[in-house]
Amino acid sequence: MSDQTAPRWHAHPLDEDKLREECGVFGIIGTSDAANFVALGLHALQHRGQEAGGIVSYDPQVGFQSARRFGYVRDTFTSASLMEALPGSLAIGHVRYSTAGSKGQTAIRDVQPFFGEFSMGGAAIAHNGNITNADALRRELIERGSIFQSSSDSECIIHLMARSLQRDIPSRMEDALRRVEGAFSVVAMTRTKLIGVRDPLGVRPLVLGKLGDSHVLSSETCALDIIGAEFIREIEPGEMVVITKAGIESHHPFRPKRPRFCIFEHVYFSRPDSILGGRSVYETREAIGKELAKEAPVEADLVCPVPDSGTPAAIGYAAQSGIPYGMGIIRNQYMGRTFIEPTEQIRNMGVRLKLNVNRALIRGKRVVLVDDSVVRGTTSQKIKEMILDAGAKEVHFRIASPPTAWPCFYGVDTPNREKLLAATMSEDEMRDHLGVDSLRFISLDGLYRAVGEAKGRDPNHPQYCDACFSGEYPVEPADMIEKGFRLKAAE
Repeated sequence: MSDQTAPRWHAHPLDEDKLREECGVFGIIGTSDAANFVALGLHALQHRGQEAGGIVSYDPQVGFQSARRFGYVRDTFTSASLMEALPGSLAIGHVRYSTAGSKGQTAIRDVQPFFGEFSMGGAAIAHNGNITNADALRRELIERGSIFQSSSDSECIIHLMARSLQRDIPSRMEDALRRVEGAFSVVAMTRTKLIGVRDPLGVRPLVLGKLGDSHVLSSETCALDIIGAEFIREIEPGEMVVITKAGIESHHPFRPKRPRFCIFEHVYFSRPDSILGGRSVYETREAIGKELAKEAPVEADLVCPVPDSGTPAAIGYAAQSGIPYGMGIIRNQYMGRTFIEPTEQIRNMGVRLKLNVNRALIRGKRVVLVDDSVVRGTTSQKIKEMILDAGAKEVHFRIASPPTAWPCFYGVDTPNREKLLAATMSEDEMRDHLGVDSLRFISLDGLYRAVGEAKGRDPNHPQYCDACFSGEYPVEPADMIEKGFRLKAAE
């Protein structure tokens, strides 16, 4: 395997038809063997990024140490010799997905955390989100002499920090992030500080935890659970916390804005055992299913989830509708990415390598399939064919999110708009394209009600970022507009 380029693995077709969160971050201060805790935290956040991971630690005896690897955390950061090379009581880490399109394979230099040496000492930074003015910033920085080592938008933050005239690293980070547009949840470290920052809209999640005398920052609460840490609170939108042995300082360095947390975190991205906004993600997804059953009832014999992401919503749909719930599709948990070149025969098997129909349960029944989303629709077609091949009388799709008609520019790997099924077809046209007896999506108002907004979505002041459904972007995607992307208002 080259030291420069990711191994040539092949994502399963089922995975290629899902939206993917591009990264997760984790950090801890005040415990021996901090890197080991970070590795455990990253393992719990693996669903947010499965291509590569990195850890940076600091120990006064040896300074900053780092390791970046391709592959799953369980396969890369479990070596005793590797973890012994990351000593210290302070460490941060990052897991990532590669992005879609023409950017090509990831190079090892793109794997975070990124590190910079400043006059007042070194700092490492891990970023979850996406900088929507990164191209403009990169051009400006290169013209002023910066030399970039990666293709990642996150590296802009390090270069902006280097050009700041502030006298300490947290202040330099504030300077840098004031220039940044888009979405960012950042975990960073110096020799003595663990730093966490969320953008003013709070698009991406970041939480604070405590383990004995240690403090923890994480993308999700499920990563606190794996190390036995107590969940303290969410980092507020626009807040910076600076954690040292002396305690926690909280700052609000940005102009206040109305928060717009990503609503798709509730639908799909976050693990169901995490807590978001004081609510169980699992319970929210079950509520989405119940709301969907109210909006889109159907006469059927069985409610079946498309595993695993459709399961809580399917349970809610069954409970509300009174239609029996059953595991009509079984997922092969051990069929991940493959390092072999698939043969034509294997490619034709499609999702059957990962999902298998429970024929005895399906045969002769009118089946409601509940899934979290429809992106390109290719997987939905194949699952429908499997269900019919197993002898189902009817197939009805119920989708636990509104139609995904717009790409996300805030840290989610999304196809170009023309590849999104809902961007070019009406709901009826999608039903005919998929070849199912019926197809219904939860409404945007229904989704808002399910996540706790009793009156639905306020069109003048939406509580969440729902741009992938509504086309209303809370931060203008400047780089993409420059490349020709047209906003909803321009259509």
